[in-house]
Parts: sequence; C-alpha cells; structure tokens
Amino acid sequence: MDDRKTAVVLLSGGMDSLATLGIAIDEGFEPALLHLNYGQRTEEAELKAFNKIAQFYNIPDERKLVVHTNCFTLIGGSSLVDPSMKIPKANLSNKKVPSTYVPFRNGMLLSMAVSWAEKIGASAIYFGAVSADSSGYPDCRSEFIADFLAAARSGTINRNDIKIRAPLVDLRKAQILGIATKLGLPLHYTWSCYERNDLACGECDSCALRLRAFSEIGATDPVSYAKFSKGEEVVSKVEKLNRLKHLLTALTRQ
Repeated sequence: MDDRKTAVVLLSGGMDSLATLGIAIDEGFEPALLHLNYGQRTEEAELKAFNKIAQFYNIPDERKLVVHTNCFTLIGGSSLVDPSMKIPKANLSNKKVPSTYVPFRNGMLLSMAVSWAEKIGASAIYFGAVSADSSGYPDCRSEFIADFLAAARSGTINRNDIKIRAPLVDLRKAQILGIATKLGLPLHYTWSCYERNDLACGECDSCALRLRAFSEIGATDPVSYAKFSKGEEVVSKVEKLNRLKHLLTALTRQ
C-alpha cells in the first residue's frame, strides 16, 4: 500500500462514519476499512451496512478488516450489549451520558486502527467521533483523541508522523448530513439505530438525532422507521426473534 495515500477509516456503517469515509476519500486517501462486531444489538444491521458501503466503493478484501470480540458483552454495563437493559427513549436535552455508552469502546477501536495502520503502513486514521451534537460520550471528545494520538505515537515503531483525523468532532448532525449530501454519499446504506436490525426504531437517541438532522436540512431520510410503519406489529415480532438470536450469540461467545 502507498504510505502517503492510505488511511484506516473506522466504519461502523452509520451516517457519521460514512461521512468520515467520504471526507477521507475527498482528501486524497485510499481507505482501508475497519469494522467492529462487539455483541451490539444491531450487529447484524451494522455489518450489513459496512459491507454495502465497502461494495459501493469497490474496496478490495485486503483493505477490509472486520474484527470480532466478546469483551464488551462480558464486561457489560451498556444497554447496547446487555439484553437485560432497555435502550432509553430519545431525550436530546439530557446532559448525562446515557446507558448506551460502551465503556472505552472507542479506545479499543482506535487501538485496533493504530495496530493495523502500523502493519499496513497507513499514515492516517479517520475516526467519525462527534461531540458537538451527540449523546455526550467521553471517548468522542477532542481532548481524548489528542491524548490517544500521543499514546499511539509513543507506542509504535517509526510512526511519529501518524495522524488521527476526527473531521466531524465539532459539527452538528445537520452539518454532517450536509457534507454527506454534498459528497453524494450512499446514505440509504447506513444504519444508525441502537435498537433494531429490521427497521430503525425511530425512538432512540441515535434515530432522533438523525431524524432531526434530516428535518433541519429539509430532506427525507431514505431509511425506513418502525415508528412510522403500518406493519410495526408484525415487525416487532421479527425484532423479538432477532433479540433472542442476539442473546444466544452473546451466550455462545461467553
């Protein structure tokens, strides 16, 4: 890989990570895509979104890395990975960190990205953290990213020049959506919901932030929402089966 042009991009499959990928490409980098399956409720939908986006950009297999871990499921403490905890309904005025926060998840993600970047000779890591208009996760702040970069540079061989780019960190969702729209990104492939794998719930913080952004720019979200679906009752039964599947997968990993 070309050291001057390769960037590891953390791609969850959500709108923010897609916009970050679009910016990396727009800034002249060849992306190497990193995705993490960690037992989250929407692991199936996020992985599907990742694969569709990677296919859209014709990313070859050698520049895709899907990592599987059960550590967050074993640790628990987050409603994203613990089926016994409920995903809270959206409360965009809430100043407290919600239960969807996964303890130091982004620290692990960035560690994986630095490791892969060192191995393949990538000169940058693109990370779609957002702090200005989000749920207040501590590992999405500029201070955290700067501190992590210092640790990465001191803990790698000859990588004092590596950069961690978080181009969205100070932007609101509507601004991020504006960038994605301007760059012509495939938003219809993205998945933002915390709760479901079939249709987005439309009621969690992530869905609410996304819907508000589309409303603010006067656009229609191409993703379907159970909240607005006439077939919600039928879909709910499917989702219950998906949750059972998620629980069985988590128990198997343990």
